[in-house]
Parts: sequence; structure tokens; C-alpha cells
Amino acid sequence: MSVNKVILVGRLGRDPETRYTGGGQAVCNFSMATDESFKSKTGERQKRTEWHKIVVWGKQAEIAQQYLKKGSQIFLEGRIQSREWMDKENQKRTSFEIVATNFRMLGSRTDSMGGGAGHGAGGGSSDYDSGAPSSMEHDQSGPEVTDEDIPF
Repeated sequence: MSVNKVILVGRLGRDPETRYTGGGQAVCNFSMATDESFKSKTGERQKRTEWHKIVVWGKQAEIAQQYLKKGSQIFLEGRIQSREWMDKENQKRTSFEIVATNFRMLGSRTDSMGGGAGHGAGGGSSDYDSGAPSSMEHDQSGPEVTDEDIPF
């Protein structure tokens, strides 16, 4: 048995870009940043940002294009997929992307809607599920918790 499951909470690094396949299926791409805070050996607080390439297909791609904007905070579930390609120098390259199966907009309407100018979406959190089970049954957005808030 094997499992290929990714869960990310982060912010979009750019506005989603949607294209359509020859068969008319929507495919949306965007980047997403996740942050990690830690203390270095010298005791200084460090922050590391990881960037992820995200791909969303079908109806979810259309929803992502309509409601997500650069800076939007989302919860995302999906799987890791590798892609091999040849660069300009004819060298074989491999890149990795996250194929989203489910995402949920987090934060306030202002955060996820780019200023809150009525885009036709509901409040702060909407769930778009392509049939995959979600581990988040309730809206868990709220004040952001940092390592400094944890007492141990």
C-alpha cells in the first residue's frame, strides 16, 4: 500500500492562470508559499519559505480563477506529481507540482477576495471539494498562531 497525500496551508504567490485543454477542460496554475519559523543554533529566529507549484483541474479550476487572488490564504489537499521535460540546452529536467483535489479559502473576505468588493462569494471560508474526503469539517480560520505563542 502507498499514500501520496499533501496538505498545505499558505498564501498564493500570484494570481491563478487558467487555460483550457483541447477537450474543453479547465486547468488552473498558481504558486503557493508556506512558511516555517525556527531558531538557529545561535538562538536567532529564522524564517524559511517554500514555494509550491499548484495545478487545479475542472470545475475547481474555474472556481479558483474566479475567487482566488495573489495573497489569498488557502487550505489545500492534493498529491505530489513529477514532470520531466527537456530544457533549451537539451538537458533532462524534473519539476514537482501539487495536483489539488480540494481547497478551502481561509481568512476574511477582505483577505481572500482582494479588498472585499463583492465578488459574489460567501464569507470568509468556502470549501470546494472534488470528492476527496476533507480532514477539515469546520472553519478553523482565526488568529494566526506562531511559535512564540506556544508555551513549550
